[in-house]
Amino acid sequence: MNVDIVIETQRLFLRKLTLDDKNDLAEILSDKESMLYYPYPFSEQEVINWIEWNIDNYKKYNHGLWAVILKKDNVFLGDCGITMQNIENKLLPEIGYHIKKDYCNQGYATEAAIACKEYGFNTFDYDAMFTYTSVDNKPSIRVAEKNGMKKIKYFPKIVFGVKTQEVLYGIGRQTSCNMVL
Repeated sequence: MNVDIVIETQRLFLRKLTLDDKNDLAEILSDKESMLYYPYPFSEQEVINWIEWNIDNYKKYNHGLWAVILKKDNVFLGDCGITMQNIENKLLPEIGYHIKKDYCNQGYATEAAIACKEYGFNTFDYDAMFTYTSVDNKPSIRVAEKNGMKKIKYFPKIVFGVKTQEVLYGIGRQTSCNMVL
């Protein structure tokens, strides 16, 4: 087994991203349709920066966004994982995900996100896990809800220099995630 594999599910494995993933990840992060709920699609350098940010997160937090690989064909599907996000001056463990559009609506984001939630609770002993997204991003909201998360609040955020309206979802390990906030 690859030593960089972090999580394995029934259909997927999640492994650390490397700079060798740049072209596969760019298919998502540089695609206008896939990045509809971001201020803009990423340039090649921004994709590299994204991977380097995650590599730094692995060192700093022992987690970040990981490459999502379909076991069956060893296909790179996207990224999913746990990053620490500043939400209204609180550093929160947030589950994020991006899946190639040709593989959307097949449950891969949900499968990966549920595995990340369990990993966050069991490996890092987080009391709560969160997801945030643009208020218009119905697919991401659906994944958060399938992951057992409940809507907590709406909040403004600067995303890549653009002020956006976001919605925060969360789930607590044993208590309401509202108690954590």
